[in-house]
Amino acid sequence: MLLKVASDWLHRTNKLERTWLLAKIEFKLRYYENKLGLFWALLKPVMDIVIYYIAFKIILKSDIPAFASYLFIGLIFWIFFTEGCGGSIQILQTKKYLYEYSNMNKLEIYISTLLSNSIGFFFNTTMFFLFYLFLEPESKPIGINAFYLLPLFFNLFLLSLGIALILSNVYVIAKDITQIWQVFINFLFFLSPIFYKLTVYRQSLPGLDYLNPVAGLIINARRTILENQPPEWQLFYFDFGYAILFFLIGIILLNRLGSKAAEKL
Repeated sequence: MLLKVASDWLHRTNKLERTWLLAKIEFKLRYYENKLGLFWALLKPVMDIVIYYIAFKIILKSDIPAFASYLFIGLIFWIFFTEGCGGSIQILQTKKYLYEYSNMNKLEIYISTLLSNSIGFFFNTTMFFLFYLFLEPESKPIGINAFYLLPLFFNLFLLSLGIALILSNVYVIAKDITQIWQVFINFLFFLSPIFYKLTVYRQSLPGLDYLNPVAGLIINARRTILENQPPEWQLFYFDFGYAILFFLIGIILLNRLGSKAAEKL
């Protein structure tokens, strides 16, 4: 099934140009019609940082060093994950015209949507580095281990793509998945080390960093950037395993349910 989907995509012409063009169009429609434009991509993590900084640093007196930067990294990864997955649940319905009346493969539509989110992710990451280097009073020099951010992002992209495929294809036969996912993602947010100290998180919820792939990605992103250390390799491989597993399940569902999406939606 995977080979069938991959072969179908590889045999199409201008696939990369078409996918990137669709991603740019979606990104422009999302931000450029607003007066603040691209800064809306930055506004959500900044507002969240302010809220959690006041709650955990000022009120609860958190002793995490460089807490604003600590939050910033976690929220950048979390926002990409939630937007990439939740924003794609109805994609087979809202973008039905693309695969019905054009030469686009369904997989291209998913990839282009996540590429659109990736533009915002890299914009926010650039803002983070500027903040960390010039405004963070507790910053440390950024070392070569920061380059691990690239495979970590690829892992995040593949994980989000796999879950988006699963959710959107389940939506074809069970529209309640939208409400179920919203409840689950709120639950998962508080089970991720976004604003908790890592030692406290692991003591309170032992093993959850291996069961929650988003937690592992956030932990390793902070480790490589803020601490200038290589990733925790066992956690790193676990997270890639999750991403590949979810992607394969998503491709199977796309092959079985995606072909009937136009009829059922």
